[in-house]
Amino acid sequence: MKLQTTIPLKPSGNPIDYHSRLFLVGSCFVENIGAKLTYYKFRTTINPFGILFHPEAIARFLELAVSSKQLFEADLEELQGRFVSFDAHSALSASSAAETTQLLNEALVETKHQLAEASHIVITLGTSWGYRHLEQDKIVANCHKIPQKAFQKELTSVDAIAATTRRMLSAIAKVNSQVQVIFTVSPVRHTKDGFVENQRSKAHLLAGMHQVLDDSQHMAYFPSYELMMDELRDYRFYDRDLIHPNALAVDYIWERFSSVYFSEETQKTMQKVQEVQQGLGHKAFNPDSEAHQKFLKNLEAKKRALQADFPHFQF
Repeated sequence: MKLQTTIPLKPSGNPIDYHSRLFLVGSCFVENIGAKLTYYKFRTTINPFGILFHPEAIARFLELAVSSKQLFEADLEELQGRFVSFDAHSALSASSAAETTQLLNEALVETKHQLAEASHIVITLGTSWGYRHLEQDKIVANCHKIPQKAFQKELTSVDAIAATTRRMLSAIAKVNSQVQVIFTVSPVRHTKDGFVENQRSKAHLLAGMHQVLDDSQHMAYFPSYELMMDELRDYRFYDRDLIHPNALAVDYIWERFSSVYFSEETQKTMQKVQEVQQGLGHKAFNPDSEAHQKFLKNLEAKKRALQADFPHFQF
């Protein structure tokens, strides 16, 4: 008896290993997968401009980075004693304009370097609903809790999503034409937009992205959204807000991602990394006991063995 639909997935022809360099950008689901990659000691850069939900925000961020443009104090908005940018998350803000521009420009320089070095780029699109700042006439990355009357909410069309996706790829290609770009749609439902509106939003993302996906050999699609909607079709896989995937769901989608992008050899190394990570998190009943000292000695040996093969590992 079969009690669950299963999405068929094939191993990637461009797998990720411990020599890979990964760059992740997009919605909060990127943070979930990025945290897993970091835990397992993959070389990973995650959202240098903070969480970005809308394709336009992601495209503009990539274009800014690869063009080596700088942001200036005149590009910022002052809000309750903080200086913020409409192109970045509020995490990149400070109490002085000079400090905010420094944070933003350092992130842009580092982004260009990481894009050029990346073997894989993961882009997670969150929503087609955008907020256009009326004065500046652009869809912003973050409203920074500015009153809604300063914005016009709009649903980005399928064709515009496709065009924005092409802009992302074009920007990346300027510094790295061989990188594998993995697109996915966030499984987080934006129910504040409305349930029907959320479905329209995800549909536009999927349709627009796949217009471009069919044209490019350097692109791949991983079905995070579909896994959540079809394989994990139960509220026990959601957080208490009934919107965000819970830890169990993230672990499940991570396992499916691993089956596509990690070879058997890489997964064996991941298991060794996990043993060390769990050992580091172990709390001893008696830190001075002979048994615990032996445990620490074995743990150190495991760390050194891994670092001998992968010098970039830091525990």
